[in-house]
Amino acid sequence: MGTTSKNEFTAIRSLSKRTLTNIMHTQNVLAENFNEILKCFDLSSEQFNVLKILEDQKGKPTNMCEIQERMISKTSNTTRLVDKLLLKGYVTREVCSKNRRKVDVFITKSGMEILRDLKPGMDVYEEKLSHKLTLKEFENLNFLLEKYRTA
Repeated sequence: MGTTSKNEFTAIRSLSKRTLTNIMHTQNVLAENFNEILKCFDLSSEQFNVLKILEDQKGKPTNMCEIQERMISKTSNTTRLVDKLLLKGYVTREVCSKNRRKVDVFITKSGMEILRDLKPGMDVYEEKLSHKLTLKEFENLNFLLEKYRTA
């Protein structure tokens, strides 16, 4: 192995560590700001994720396995999250008529209303972030993040 290759390898390792640290730091900053918006509505980011998944179903039932598969954090306890949303009146649960071992989850009118109430704050937050990069930079960032994530 030549000196250039070894130097290049060392530079890549150093940049790789810096990139990972930057991604983790950025994730924390984004999560903190996002959670500040949700805190006013007594929601966690995981509960918000469940509500958005259910909203995307447009009134069709979703079972717990489907919710778990679509969660951003795959380690989330979906049953506990749905239980908390049920207590808040944002979702309902029903035993599936076709398969009694399956539980269907629906978003309620109150759940849709809380998402509607959250929208202005989310829009302001996204607008603030959207001024940081150009369209091309956003495209490149998404491409690189998706490439990095599937490594």
